Amino acid sequence: MKKILFTALLVVASFSVQSQTIFGKWHSTNETTGEVDSVIEVYEKNGKVFAKIIDIKDPKRKNAVCDLCSDENKNKPILGLNILTGLEKDGDEWSGGKILDPRNGKVYKCYIKLETENKLKIRGFIGFSLIGKTAYWTRAL
Repeated sequence: MKKILFTALLVVASFSVQSQTIFGKWHSTNETTGEVDSVIEVYEKNGKVFAKIIDIKDPKRKNAVCDLCSDENKNKPILGLNILTGLEKDGDEWSGGKILDPRNGKVYKCYIKLETENKLKIRGFIGFSLIGKTAYWTRAL
């Protein structure tokens, strides 16, 4: 009986720890419509955080390319594109990396922070974090 109870506690604990992480799939919402327009997967590679677009909700945009990008992402498909690159853990934030906005092709410095287990804050900025824009992604359940 103790063994079953212990196993059950481990399973519950692993689910709660898993949901307390930035890693996983997140919904990005269109600012204008308020609707989910894409699914982003946040993952870790070599101790740094990255995120890529894994689903685009608008069927007309599934084959869109980043035509406004001016770097190595120019004309690359948006689906599968890494939009967060090189963030490192800094206390309760991940910072020191960049975020690409495929809607305008611009790259910004950024940091991300888990606000709640299902809400991720993304702050993109130029120069100081005071001058920038904040978005919130919700966990894709």
